Amino acid sequence: MDQIPVKRLDRILKYEGSILKIYEDTVDANGHLAHWDFIHHKGAAAVVPVTKDGNLLMVRQYRNALDRYTLEVPAGALDSPEEPKLDCAHRELEEETGYKTEKQKMEFLIRVNTTVAFCDEVIDIFVARDLEPSRQNLDEDEYIEVEEWAVKDLEEKIYQGEITDGKTIAAILAYARKYCVN
Repeated sequence: MDQIPVKRLDRILKYEGSILKIYEDTVDANGHLAHWDFIHHKGAAAVVPVTKDGNLLMVRQYRNALDRYTLEVPAGALDSPEEPKLDCAHRELEEETGYKTEKQKMEFLIRVNTTVAFCDEVIDIFVARDLEPSRQNLDEDEYIEVEEWAVKDLEEKIYQGEITDGKTIAAILAYARKYCVN
């Protein structure tokens, strides 16, 4: 397949929030001037917490963009672009679930670009085992319920359209493929 030459001519910041920066890019796409939206995300990490019984700890939380509660793997944005993703995943595990483990017991699973058409967000997903009870440390605007699920039940929820979060789908299916397939 031949690649169409695309050259960015300009990038203008239109909005800056705590996690995102939204830009308008002007590009030359094969001789045609176009304006494309681009969202820069500072990065994030997620974790698949595995209980001693082989179940996964999931978090149920309200998502304003969807105006509903979702069932997801624990995740969060980096505190800074320089923060190691493993540190972020380790922090988010305890903050959101109230469980912790040692960093060296966390294993990299998969890297996900969430929405490649207009956003550069990258989420590294880790597996956490040997969980020990701790306590949740939620942000003041967060309310998160922690639920324990069997992997096969989560897979069913994905295929029934009940779990639609991309990072969660990628995390569960990658985990199931790597650790649950005989």
